[in-house]
Amino acid sequence: MERIPASDAVFNQTPPLADYNLFTTDPALKEAVQREGAESAAPELTLAGAALGTAVNFEHARLANRNPPILHAFNVQGERIDSLEFHPSWHVLMQGIAARGYHTSPWARVDGRAATGAHAARAAGYLMQAQVECGTLCPTTMTYGAIAAMRRDPWLQRDWMPHLLTREYDARDIPIGHKRGGLIGMGMTEKQGGSDVRANTSRALRCADGSYRITGHKWFFSAPQCDAHLVLARTDRGLSCFFLPRRLPDGRRNGIYVQRLKDKLGNRSNASSEVEFVDAWAHLLGAEGRGIPTILEMGTYTRLDCVTGTAGMMRQAVVQAVHHARHRQAFGRLLIDQPLMQSVLADLAIESEAATALAMRLARAFDSDTDEEIALRRALTSAAKFWVCKRGCELAAEAMEVLGGNGYTEEMPLARMAREMPVNSIWEGSGNIMCLDVLRAFGKSAATRGAVLHALTPALGRHRNFDAAFERFAASVGAGTLNEAHARRFTQLFVTLMQGSLLLNAAASVGARAAAEGFCATRLDFEAGWGAVFGTGGAALDVNAIMDRAWIEN
Repeated sequence: MERIPASDAVFNQTPPLADYNLFTTDPALKEAVQREGAESAAPELTLAGAALGTAVNFEHARLANRNPPILHAFNVQGERIDSLEFHPSWHVLMQGIAARGYHTSPWARVDGRAATGAHAARAAGYLMQAQVECGTLCPTTMTYGAIAAMRRDPWLQRDWMPHLLTREYDARDIPIGHKRGGLIGMGMTEKQGGSDVRANTSRALRCADGSYRITGHKWFFSAPQCDAHLVLARTDRGLSCFFLPRRLPDGRRNGIYVQRLKDKLGNRSNASSEVEFVDAWAHLLGAEGRGIPTILEMGTYTRLDCVTGTAGMMRQAVVQAVHHARHRQAFGRLLIDQPLMQSVLADLAIESEAATALAMRLARAFDSDTDEEIALRRALTSAAKFWVCKRGCELAAEAMEVLGGNGYTEEMPLARMAREMPVNSIWEGSGNIMCLDVLRAFGKSAATRGAVLHALTPALGRHRNFDAAFERFAASVGAGTLNEAHARRFTQLFVTLMQGSLLLNAAASVGARAAAEGFCATRLDFEAGWGAVFGTGGAALDVNAIMDRAWIEN
């Protein structure tokens, strides 16, 4: 018998993390689902958590990202086709997303009414989906957000909505009327403008039949394989929003020409493109000159998903780090038993739980049409996107460091998540855009100021750091002198106060109380000054209670 060299003997390696339920092992998410009005979806989320957490599903995520889409501009006969070829694993992931309704479920109506807690329930599912793969979430979130803008248009309601609200994924490049399911994308930015869409130059000319023809370009045209896109173009009355189908009803390709696919840092499984419009047929959505408010109705929902998707990746990064620490030994002890590593892991777990709580509370605001909830989400959506997406980048890097060199390899999902995190911070408005939007929300609306303060007050008296931070925040809001140069600091204070209030109000168990108190003792400690590096909480953290809650292994 051939002897195995001693150097080939494998020990002290962490076993693969797979085949576990993403929902039942996450106490913070389960409690948030109950708290934010989506408790009726718990059985469905339990099934989804089991399906998403399989080794097979994680392998599809890996394959979809190792085999990015390919653009085929022409067929063998030399005809322009602009066809996108995706790896089979992409289509498997998209089929699961559609089957669970993460692209459109809150817009489905039963007896003319949406299900109770529909946006919160979807957010919980979306958060779990993000733990597996995020490139597929681009067409998912754009479809979800686009319907918010499309639903009041009679033609779109009649001819397009029935094909979008199905739970089927149909990848065929054919007119929507012949498809079992559809997806919607978006195109806003141009070469010369970036976030400054008012600098856009694409032109739309009105035809005698009421339709429009668009000529111009988009520098970022997300998921060009989608059945239609919402785009901005300029008319004589200013920037307007248009519905631009990929195929015309007679089957002909519209005048949309994909120039190339972007070579991106992350989000590799998803196709992002540059396109030219040549006399492309379009349908006006909303009023001429009102394009930015119209398309921002879509953007509000996709910004929510930037928060939720980042919270999902943060959760997966923490789970990977904790799983590793429970199995890996160093210096004669398991990593999980070493005090400094405990401080790092507990701090990561607190950050993840705070992001989950915030994402789910924000989703509940989208389930309500009350003036107070509308005012709250007006300010909180941009603020949450700014802060959670920033923290996600830092958390992914720290979690990767827990795994050491193994975490830095492409064989582990942490490297992919570290590359993926920045896209949610950049897409749908970078950090400065979000903070300026927060200042506008507070500066222009007394209702927003009142809704925010009202949402925070129930947590007063539960932690001295929270009370002191609230006093400082309320003084800034009441003074009415919010300064653009301090917009990031103000937004950070707003978001961390909101996260602290959510954790304090939900602290019903020992672990939840430890997380809430640890969060306020560190993130809201303005006297001692909070060191933003993870693991500096020290004695302020009840690491045992927090770690017992962080991840309940199957």
